[in-house]
Amino acid sequence: MSKKLICLISFVLVLGLVGSASAALPQGWMSQDIGTTGGSADESGGTWTITADGWDIWGSSDGFHFAYVPLFGDGQMVARVVDIGTGADGWARGGVMIRETLEPDSKHVTITLTAGEGSGKEFLCRPSTGGSSLSSYGGTVVSPPLWLRLVREGNSFTGYYSEDGANWVQQPDSTVIDGDLTTNPVELEMAADVYIGLCFTSHVDGEMRTYTFDNVSLKLPVIALNPTPADGAIHPDTWANLGWAPGHTAVSHDVHFSDNFDDVNDGTPEAFQGNQPSTFFVIGFPGFPFPDGLVPGTTYYWRVDEVEADGTTIHKGNVWSFLVPPKTAYAPDPADGAESVDLDVELSWAEGFGAKLHTVYFGDNFDDVNNAAGSLPQGATTYDPGTLKLAKTYYWRVDEFDAVNTYKGDVWSFTTQGAVGNPNPANDAVDVKQTQILTWSPGIYAASHEVYFGADEDAVKNADTTSPEYKGTRDLGSETYDPGKLEWDSTYYWRIDEVNNTNPDSPWAGILWSFTTANFLVVDDFEDYDAGDNQIWFAWKDGLGYGTPGTEPYSPGNGTGSAVGDENTPSYTEETIVHGGNQSMPVFYDNSILRYSEVEKTLTYPRDWTEKGVNTLTIWFRGNSDNAAETLYAALNGSAVVSHDNPNAAQLTTWTEWTIDLQAFADQGVNLANVNTIAIGLGNKNPDVSGVAGGSGTMYFDDIRLYRPAPEPAP
Repeated sequence: MSKKLICLISFVLVLGLVGSASAALPQGWMSQDIGTTGGSADESGGTWTITADGWDIWGSSDGFHFAYVPLFGDGQMVARVVDIGTGADGWARGGVMIRETLEPDSKHVTITLTAGEGSGKEFLCRPSTGGSSLSSYGGTVVSPPLWLRLVREGNSFTGYYSEDGANWVQQPDSTVIDGDLTTNPVELEMAADVYIGLCFTSHVDGEMRTYTFDNVSLKLPVIALNPTPADGAIHPDTWANLGWAPGHTAVSHDVHFSDNFDDVNDGTPEAFQGNQPSTFFVIGFPGFPFPDGLVPGTTYYWRVDEVEADGTTIHKGNVWSFLVPPKTAYAPDPADGAESVDLDVELSWAEGFGAKLHTVYFGDNFDDVNNAAGSLPQGATTYDPGTLKLAKTYYWRVDEFDAVNTYKGDVWSFTTQGAVGNPNPANDAVDVKQTQILTWSPGIYAASHEVYFGADEDAVKNADTTSPEYKGTRDLGSETYDPGKLEWDSTYYWRIDEVNNTNPDSPWAGILWSFTTANFLVVDDFEDYDAGDNQIWFAWKDGLGYGTPGTEPYSPGNGTGSAVGDENTPSYTEETIVHGGNQSMPVFYDNSILRYSEVEKTLTYPRDWTEKGVNTLTIWFRGNSDNAAETLYAALNGSAVVSHDNPNAAQLTTWTEWTIDLQAFADQGVNLANVNTIAIGLGNKNPDVSGVAGGSGTMYFDDIRLYRPAPEPAP
């Protein structure tokens, strides 16, 4: 059941793998032109001159020189190597560097261009103290002019080179992490201020060698970065001293803090904590906001907006978070609901806030573990349950004692190797479509499956074959259940018990799984396609056609320059570049002949695009900077077309939400209560004969949805 036209598909896949080598920084960065530098040196020290303000210089008798500017926090240096001089022998290096301090023996790493007889031309990343190279590009490269770039993100540095200033190639392994040169000469011990600049060394047997760099610039953040506590951290205290690295143009900072993400993200008055000049903020301490302390078991969100000197230019920051751990045990290992756990597993957990002793309860019956009492406490945060049985569900609970109170823990569960598993939707999944078919993988001993499903957690957990939640038996090989059309924004629970009447341990009760349906309609989330009988090109018709399962004949394509899917992945979809879930749809387009390319899906559900008052279509997409700038469009019922308002949408390199008012299709005659097909394409869908041939590229699409109008704000 391989896809069609192998030679064309091979061509598509090769082009689909071509991506931008650029390492573009996110929004919230500014570029600062630094100017041109020039200098010369010999082995006795030489000279170094700077032709732009804002630089300082340093040199030593061993021929090493650099010019620097201070860099606080993240940023990057970009420089164009114009000339590395001439010489008949010896060697010389010039390039981009970082430096921790200004002392002659300071720690630094350079990304360098090496030139000279006997050495060829190569890029190196190495410590100044000697030692082996951290990384190198050993191939011969084009002589200058040549571009070099060094990027700092936190305590990591990454080097890039480019022969044209546009297409960047990352230095292999050129990331430096926290460390100390005294113990590992290729690692850096970071300081608050780091200097980044241009450097060279020279050894040419007394011959003067010159260096010239132009188009030198720094790219510096204007948003706050490097939060303390780190984003997503566990903060084991009920107060915090928040800190951050400021944006380079900031003179003051607006601080937002709350246990409500939306309040922080939206900047509500409830979350706004004030404006201040300093880059730290105390929270949860008497005399400061939240004077009664932060609450254990709570996730807190915070954001810092950077305010420039005019007081009106404000750069909105990212929303960060940290967790004050609960007083109960948390972070179980194996994780709650884990599958295929080893029979000799050792259980462990993170102790509750302030906990001194831990009491463990373990068994194969939920109620027994939930109601247990009286076990002996222990000091360790691990527990050995002994050798377990195959294909079995186990439950465990850890109570925490902080010398005053005992805090009863949650009941966690896991299944050992050979048990029923791989639920689809995944346990605790959200935004599940309302027509979801449930699937699972059978247990090792299963001869049949008992299905339990419902909206009441306790009822499904305790159900037996006499309960209304019992949905019947499925034979081995039929691991699916269709619950019918589900309600919007509702949580459902399900359980699969494995049965084999020849085994005395039968039945094996499965773990209780759950999922929550979406509060929108899912047109396609691309999660259900696979390499079996549900291949993506069976649903999304492209320009090449496809074979169908069994003996059905070959189906022609739609006659456009499109190709959907990727035969190199297990699901034939894109599995790395995704917006939500685990899969997205890759589409290659080539408008050199027909001037447009599209993929089209015939709808079964949803076809009524007025259900519950939906009025908006959203499509998430991502392009590539190397793509041809073709018009992106969506079409319903074959002919009603709406184009994206950005003519360069195909070149966007981040996931972008495209929002379309359904009225735009209704105005073209579409009956929104009966939508038959949806197509996505690039180019001119209705080209005239004199149209100009277009270009090609690769796009990714995900999470196509229909939304209701946003609720009116409360008065």
